[in-house]
Amino acid sequence: MTDLESAKLKACEAIDKAAAELNLLSQEIWKNPELNFEEHHAHQALTDVLKKYGFEVERKFVVDTAFRATFGSQENGGINACVICEYDALPEIGHACGHNLIAEAGAGAGLGIKAAMEAAGKPLGKLTVMGTPAEEGGGGKVKLIDAGAFKDIDLAMMVHPTHSECTTANLWSLAIVDLVFTFHGKASHAAYAPWEGVNALDAAVMFYQNMSVMRQQIKPKWRIHGVISNGGTKPNIIPEKSEVNFYLRAPTEAELSELKERALACAEGAAKATGCKMEHKQLMHYSNLLVNKSLVGVYIKNAENFGVKFLSEEEVAKKSSGSSDMGNVTYEVPSIHPFYGLATDSVNHSKGFTAAAGAPEAQEPTLVQAKVMAMTVLDIFFKGVPIMKQIREDFEEDIKKSKRQ
Repeated sequence: MTDLESAKLKACEAIDKAAAELNLLSQEIWKNPELNFEEHHAHQALTDVLKKYGFEVERKFVVDTAFRATFGSQENGGINACVICEYDALPEIGHACGHNLIAEAGAGAGLGIKAAMEAAGKPLGKLTVMGTPAEEGGGGKVKLIDAGAFKDIDLAMMVHPTHSECTTANLWSLAIVDLVFTFHGKASHAAYAPWEGVNALDAAVMFYQNMSVMRQQIKPKWRIHGVISNGGTKPNIIPEKSEVNFYLRAPTEAELSELKERALACAEGAAKATGCKMEHKQLMHYSNLLVNKSLVGVYIKNAENFGVKFLSEEEVAKKSSGSSDMGNVTYEVPSIHPFYGLATDSVNHSKGFTAAAGAPEAQEPTLVQAKVMAMTVLDIFFKGVPIMKQIREDFEEDIKKSKRQ
C-alpha cells in the first residue's frame, strides 16, 4: 500500500469512527434552523466539534457567525486546501436546501484529512475548514472574500445535496443580481383631486409588465423573477412611493450585465411614462460557478470508487440551476461545487426536501461525500506541484474565458 493509499484509508476510518457525532451535529443544525447571519447555534456546534478534534479555531471570523479552523502549515510552499461548510436555513421551511448536510460533510472531510495528516507523520500541507454563513441571499462568502479570507487559499471545495436525479460534479450555476427599484411620485386624494397626484404604483405596475413582456425575448437560461414589495398605503391616497424587487440571473457575468441594462431600461421607461422619478440599488451579486476541470477530475475518480454515478454532460446541460455565493469563490481560487443526490424526488427549497435533509437516509451519501472530499484533498497534497500547476492553469483559462463572454 502506498503512502497515499494509506492516508486515504486513515481518512475514511476517521470519518467512520466519527459518524455518530457527525450525525448528531447535522441533526442539531437541522432541528435549529437559523437565517442569514443569525446562525449562532450552528456556529457554536461546528466550532465545538472542530476544536474538540484539535483544530485551531477562530470563532466570529470576519462576521459573527463565520469561522475558520486550521491544521498543518504552508511551510516550503505547501498547499492550503479549504473545505467549506454552509449552515443557514430558509424562512418558514427550515433546511430546505440541506445546509445542515453541507456542514456535516465539510466537518467530516476536515476530521478525515487531519487524521490522515497526523498518521503520515510528515507535513503534507495546510487544511482550512471555513464556515460561511448566509448563503441564502446574504452573501457570507462575499464578505469573507472582501476581507481577504481566501488570499492564502490554494483551492476550495464543498458539496451540496439535491434530489435523487441530479448527482453531478459539473452543474453550472447562474450569476445573480438582486435589485430594488424605487419609484417616487406625489401623494394626493384619490377622489377629491387625483390630477394633483403622480402615481408611483402605476410606475411599479408598468415596470413589472415591461419586465414580463421582455421575458419573451430573453435567452433560455436567463431568469427574471420579482415582486412589488411596496405598493402604497390606502386606496384613497395616490401612492407617492413604490418598490419593486427583482432577481436577475444569467449563465455568465457578461450576459447578466446585458440583462441588467435591459431591466434598467424597463424601469426608466415606466418612470417616464408615469411622470415618476426612479432610483435603484443593488443588494446582492453572486457570480456564476467556474468548475475547475483538473480538480473536479480528481474528485470524480474518488467518487466513482464509492460507486457514485454522475449525470452525463448532455443530461447536465438540460438541467436548470440556481445561484450561490460559492460562484464568487470560484473567481478567487480554483474550486469545485459538486451536487449529490438524496433519496427523494422533492427539489431543493421545498418542504419535502427539508424532511429529506433531516432523514436517516441522508447520512450514508453525506458521509461518502465527506470521504470523497478528504481523498481529493489528499491526492492534491501528495501529488503536489505538478497537479497544482495544472489546476492553476485551468483556473487562469477559466477566468480569461469568463471575461471574454
